[in-house]
Amino acid sequence: MSNQVTSSHHVRDTFPAYQAGAGWNALLPARAPHTQAPAGHSFDVIVIGAGFTGLAAARRVAELRPDASVLVVDATTVGNGSAGRNSGFLINLPHNTGMGGHGSPVEVARKQIRLYDIGLKWLHELVTTHGIDCGWNPVGKYHAAATPDGEQRLRDTLAQYRDWGVTYRELSRDALRSEIGTEYYGYGYHSDNNVFVQPAALVRGLADSLPANVRLWENEPVVALEGTGPFTVTTASAQLRAGQVIVANNGFARKLGLARDRVFTIYTYAAMTPALSADELAKLGPAREWGVIPANRLGTTLRKTLGGRFIVRSAYSYEKERPMADVDAMLTDAYQRRYPQMASHKFEHVWGGVTALTRNGALYFGEVRKGLFTSLGCNGAGVLKGSMFGKLLGEMACGHHSPELADALGFERPTWLPPEPIRRVAIVSAIQYQKHRAGLER
Repeated sequence: MSNQVTSSHHVRDTFPAYQAGAGWNALLPARAPHTQAPAGHSFDVIVIGAGFTGLAAARRVAELRPDASVLVVDATTVGNGSAGRNSGFLINLPHNTGMGGHGSPVEVARKQIRLYDIGLKWLHELVTTHGIDCGWNPVGKYHAAATPDGEQRLRDTLAQYRDWGVTYRELSRDALRSEIGTEYYGYGYHSDNNVFVQPAALVRGLADSLPANVRLWENEPVVALEGTGPFTVTTASAQLRAGQVIVANNGFARKLGLARDRVFTIYTYAAMTPALSADELAKLGPAREWGVIPANRLGTTLRKTLGGRFIVRSAYSYEKERPMADVDAMLTDAYQRRYPQMASHKFEHVWGGVTALTRNGALYFGEVRKGLFTSLGCNGAGVLKGSMFGKLLGEMACGHHSPELADALGFERPTWLPPEPIRRVAIVSAIQYQKHRAGLER
């Protein structure tokens, strides 16, 4: 089959064209991407997407089938894609506490917790074994509320924690001020179920330590997927063939004809200060590193980093990135309202990142048809969840069965989404409603 070059317009439509580079990635030394096309065009397994899910799947396939040829193809440079644009929280508790499945809600939640604990241990082993310098820091995280509605949400979550057997400590306004340096929040709690990482450093380290039988091809968008095994994978410059394909490019799998009525994409935004002086850092509380998860989904996430910077993350937009000047102003306002005492509220890096959501928060996971596997719709919890479900997907592709895979396959499936333009109207309306409800949590 001859190679072909796809139109640039079609190529751009298959992955996010970000306005700004990822702030986390900008802090790291320059990295030379693997942009050379592979010598051959036929592989045992092709993985589409080199984020946490795709890298985990490729690694596990390569470990279980050391003689197999595995190619990972990504439209962007590892570290500057969506995987390097999140807040760097590895939370090993259910992100979607309403997710259903076989069994009671408590049983389903405990199954998720077991999966995330296994995934966290696996990731830590990889970080340790390969010497990945990603600031791994298991110090837990705060949840904080600035409104009565937000406080009630947190108290409802703590009721679930008690059912799950998760420990926590509640915090008053004074206690929060003492620990994180702001009077903005009236109530909160701290739990140990979180590890902080530098996400771009982690995903780069995972990509650069893949087994020898995995080939990585960056800056090469996949624009079409056809066949029933062997599959034809068309990139911007080549046509490839594979006996099996693993699709792990999240919401952009829709461009390849998958999950079109189950998954949609949302952009969210973050900003990072320059390195702060010791006096300025002291205004953010005594701990070297901490993070706050908001009480409302559309609220503002905060993180004080080991590197002496402060990160503010907030807001959503449907399918399209907002202008960076507007994002800067919005995040500056969120920073000023929480920490008016800072000498400056200027940011050094401001960026957007895309994530894939499903209507009910469930993951689009499993074998779509023989030889074609997907894990899509991380719902804003991609580092740990993506890694664990990518690992399971790789095992599934190798015919490896386990209680963990059985649990993953037993969770609720994503529910149906209406077609456009009804979908856009419904989602944008929901975002506007949640923004209004969030109020001061934003």
